[in-house]
Amino acid sequence: MTSGDNLLGIPETLLPEDPAAELLEAGQDPAEVAARHPVSSLAWAVLAQDALTAGSTVEAYAYARTGYHRALDQLRKAGWRGQGPVPWSHEPNRGFLRSLAALSRAAGEIGETDEQQRCSAFLRDSSREAAEALGL
Repeated sequence: MTSGDNLLGIPETLLPEDPAAELLEAGQDPAEVAARHPVSSLAWAVLAQDALTAGSTVEAYAYARTGYHRALDQLRKAGWRGQGPVPWSHEPNRGFLRSLAALSRAAGEIGETDEQQRCSAFLRDSSREAAEALGL
């Protein structure tokens, strides 16, 4: 959602830096990074996306759901009240957005159509830019 789409005037939610981001960028194993930083939604999102690519749908679903719930905790701590923009342009938000996209995909692949649609709509409502960048 861009600021032009924010008709209610709800402020953007900006998450703090994710300590796992630097480790993942350096090429460290996402499973090891998630084990060291279990609150990192980005580490779980990477695990989910890798599992989807490998055809491990159930594992992808579990990883994505973990990343999504870790991110919801972080969003609430950052002042998010269940709605409003979570911009893709703010790098630390990408763990949440990527987890949500992976959860939508994995849910669709296991036949959880309602959840797939709910997550896809949540992603678009949070950040249209993310939905486009992540192909949803």
